[in-house]
Amino acid sequence: MVSSDNSITIENIHAAYSAVRVLEDVSLTVGSGETVVLLGTNGNGKSTLMKCIMGMVRPYQGLIRARIDGRTHDLIGMTTEEIVDLGIAMVPEGRRLFPRQTVEENLLLGASRRLARARIKDNLDFCFELFPRLAERKNQLAGSMSGGEQQMLALARALMASPRILLIDEPSVGLAPVLVTRTIDAIKQLKEHYNLTVLMAEQNFTQAIRIADRGYVIVHGRIAFAGGSAEELNNNELIREFYLGL
Repeated sequence: MVSSDNSITIENIHAAYSAVRVLEDVSLTVGSGETVVLLGTNGNGKSTLMKCIMGMVRPYQGLIRARIDGRTHDLIGMTTEEIVDLGIAMVPEGRRLFPRQTVEENLLLGASRRLARARIKDNLDFCFELFPRLAERKNQLAGSMSGGEQQMLALARALMASPRILLIDEPSVGLAPVLVTRTIDAIKQLKEHYNLTVLMAEQNFTQAIRIADRGYVIVHGRIAFAGGSAEELNNNELIREFYLGL
């Protein structure tokens, strides 16, 4: 069991692509062992915030701190490789697999973090246990798999890094409803098995709320609502308007 003292604190983040402002004064926290959902429709800044955490986009203002195994790290200015090595992994939108590599090769590439190398066998065994289809197709090229299978592989690849904190960007995109349900259930199992802290960006409110402890709604690059519980999110007017059509 890994340490439970793993969290993220984001304070007053501003980010842009050239002259186009994307994030404005965004603040949020993900406490140790929590699953927090960042809700928002396309184009509202969810993916940009994830990329800021991972060092792929550099904010021009604000703070991003991660507490990993009880030690606090300032992520601003760190490279993506350094952030991954701390124990933060991301499942990107669109999965971003290596299509001409096999399932097993993709998984092994996920174990690049130094501390993950000693756990390759255990992590691989668990991934194959949780996703039997990956075990059946471990020699198949990733690019020839269905969308649902590729999402399983993307989740499993992130777990091969033995992360403490897991970021998941739009896991339901492009999947049939039954596969969305399975994917969300798998995220819950992974979180519980590894005692992970999870930040999930998602626009499928109904599915995300099944496993989220609490969440935020982002609109036009700003946090429009912070729900302290799944119930608060469910009863919020923004949610009812944008996601439930009420």
